[in-house]
Amino acid sequence: MKIALPSKENRIDNHFGHCEYFTVFTVNDNKEIIFEEKVDSPTGCGCKSDIAQTLSLMGVNVMLAGNMGEGAVNVLGSHGIKVFRGCSGEIKTVIQNYLDGRLIDSGIMCLEHPHECHT
Repeated sequence: MKIALPSKENRIDNHFGHCEYFTVFTVNDNKEIIFEEKVDSPTGCGCKSDIAQTLSLMGVNVMLAGNMGEGAVNVLGSHGIKVFRGCSGEIKTVIQNYLDGRLIDSGIMCLEHPHECHT
């Protein structure tokens, strides 16, 4: 399994579409992290980029995120990536909480933000 987290300075970046990078963890069947890599965030607005396809082609099937709009959730879902919103804090703590079954999706959709890609 591969799990992606929108990241900034090793913490969950609260804005998926403009995160600094994605941290992708590879997890074995025993729910142990066996590999960690950073994937550069696309230039501009990630919510209108091909990042969902890129992550899907890497084998990512889970996204642990802070806030995310409905469009991004739908695009990730169409690429087979299940989204958990409402995450915050240090990325290793967040992924461990997920692996331990302590995370649930907040279900809260982020509304459009006042930046150039949503005009």
